[in-house]
Amino acid sequence: MPIRNKERHRTGRIGWLRAAVLGANDGILSTSSLVLGVAAAHATHSSVLITGVAGLVAGAMSMAAGEYVSVHSQADTEQAELKLESAELKADDKGEHKELMAIYVARGVDPSLAKQVAAQLMVHDALDAHARDELGISGILRARPIQAAVVSAGSFAVGAALPLLVTAMAPATGLIPLVSGTSLVFLALLGWLAARAGGAGVMMSALRVTFWGALAMALTAGVGSLLGTVA
Repeated sequence: MPIRNKERHRTGRIGWLRAAVLGANDGILSTSSLVLGVAAAHATHSSVLITGVAGLVAGAMSMAAGEYVSVHSQADTEQAELKLESAELKADDKGEHKELMAIYVARGVDPSLAKQVAAQLMVHDALDAHARDELGISGILRARPIQAAVVSAGSFAVGAALPLLVTAMAPATGLIPLVSGTSLVFLALLGWLAARAGGAGVMMSALRVTFWGALAMALTAGVGSLLGTVA
């Protein structure tokens, strides 16, 4: 009997894709907003550029630290749950077998078949079976704090570099329209790429990212303009 090709699903991308999209989106949006706010306050071109670079470094480190701490907390919780489940398996193997069987019955499996499946899975790898079907912890979706931190920091830096590059090349008189316009294009492209990678609706993803980006930049520029006038 020929072996069918293994189906390719996108769930394995969830961990790094979320971190990458969040980092790049935050890099583009926070840096462009920062640049526009300072520029609207009538700062010099060099001051605007230095502010943007400082924002890139600070933002990348903040993303790395935040992702590492939050995802590591999730990993700690998973490890604690697995440790508890391992102890329960050692203390009451038969009770855990019945618990696993009940899970399969609740999902629609015939009781006699559920009993056999639970028994076979527990012989193969009892902890893995309970982790997956009782706790919802799988190898694909397991928390990876270092991966999340590196991806978030790197994607933030890449995203932030885009409006910074435009800022460095743009003339002082046209800095605000050029940075805002190109940043919205970057955000739309990011939304499109993220939707393509995740298999979601492309148009809505791009529109959603662009709308919130435009709102954030407009508000930041308005605050900068107001403070610059007051000063």
